Amino acid sequence: MNLFETIRRFPDQQACIDHLESIRYKDGPYCPHCGSADESKVRRSNLKSRVGRWNCHDCKSSFNVLSGTIMQGTHIPLPKWFAAIALVVNAKKSLSSPQLARDLELNQKTAWFMQQRIRAGMASDQAPMLAGIIEADETYVGGKPRKRNKHGDDDKGAPRGRGTDKTPIIGAVERDGNVIAQVAEDLSGKGILNFIRNAVRTEDSMLITDEYRAYAAVRSLMPHATINHQKAYSENGIHTNTIEGFWSLLKRAWCGSHHHYRLKFTPLYVAESAWKYNQRGNAHAWDSFMNGLFA
Repeated sequence: MNLFETIRRFPDQQACIDHLESIRYKDGPYCPHCGSADESKVRRSNLKSRVGRWNCHDCKSSFNVLSGTIMQGTHIPLPKWFAAIALVVNAKKSLSSPQLARDLELNQKTAWFMQQRIRAGMASDQAPMLAGIIEADETYVGGKPRKRNKHGDDDKGAPRGRGTDKTPIIGAVERDGNVIAQVAEDLSGKGILNFIRNAVRTEDSMLITDEYRAYAAVRSLMPHATINHQKAYSENGIHTNTIEGFWSLLKRAWCGSHHHYRLKFTPLYVAESAWKYNQRGNAHAWDSFMNGLFA
């Protein structure tokens, strides 16, 4: 759903509330704290701008349709939330918080806060375990841009690859399928083995990587083929071009929109790129995101 359609379908607060309640309470309201449905009672506010609340008679708590979601406790009008989600979901290479602030007439800190909540929603809706032909690789985010075609210049910018102080990211992708990526705390054989176990159904898969020796740790779990990039980038179907394509999108978001990630928040930016990659063929990505949050 694009921005224009979002504004047309949800022009005011009540239209947004009605839509969220139709998703979350399609089988009737229930308490998100204890799960009670029979003992909940509706108490509507007279103000149309307010989100209607329920009182649970079992656990004595109060809740509304936003409870337990990324919009819980928000004072930002829901039409702006809906528009922000449309803008973020449709921005293939991400969106800066100053740009979102200009588009929605917000201050930059509010826009950044909303984006981080949206990314947290994407992080909770990542792909299931991968299977089939799997490509795995790691990349590094951060540092200064490399200087190109500067013959005789000793300052080549930040070094590349392993051994740098950049943030390491590890990922695995199905051929023509989904990707799983995360900040890597350990790129030794043990760390890579743990990542593969949590991301891939090893009994149904074959792994393809470059010749980094730590990947040899997975050979006890699954078939493993390697490609020597000093000789070729593809040979008889053995390549890591798919995961390299995902890395290019992740880095384009970094250098084109954000320019810097604090380590604390890097997992959210990685989750955003992975979610968008996994939804690349979905014409209803906005609806899928909202259903994932509220269904």
